[in-house]
Amino acid sequence: MKITIISVGKIKEKYLKDAIAEYAKRLGKYCRLEIIEVADEKTPDQASETVEEGIRAKEAERILKNIKDDMYVITLEIQGKMLTSEELADKIETLGIQGKSSIAFVIGGSIGLGKAVLDRSDFALSFSRMTFPHQLMRVILLEQIYRGFRIINGEPYHK
Repeated sequence: MKITIISVGKIKEKYLKDAIAEYAKRLGKYCRLEIIEVADEKTPDQASETVEEGIRAKEAERILKNIKDDMYVITLEIQGKMLTSEELADKIETLGIQGKSSIAFVIGGSIGLGKAVLDRSDFALSFSRMTFPHQLMRVILLEQIYRGFRIINGEPYHK
């Protein structure tokens, strides 16, 4: 199975880069992992909804260039469906059984995802009703994907 993480913005903090590298290494045992960073747009303070919509549209265009037709797309959205770790594992396993060998997880920028990406999404996933920095969300997502593969393979994981 191929897992692609498409994320808006670059990771600058060393501790986050280290955590991402560690989970990428661990996931190598279970899947082919690709992490794609697309450029983010600068959002001015007190930007109008129209300006924010334009920013999300530009970022969406960059994201969509990296989504292939055969990918099952899971967008991370505050209003998405919340799953337990076991339910996420089951979702990944079920997609594999159904022949979906390529899953793309999409993490938006600081003001969220554009409509074009939301329209392309096959499943909206929420980790919480709280807002997290999108850089930290990448680490959390990778940890949950790793945990999911351990659950799928009947391996021990921390509860």
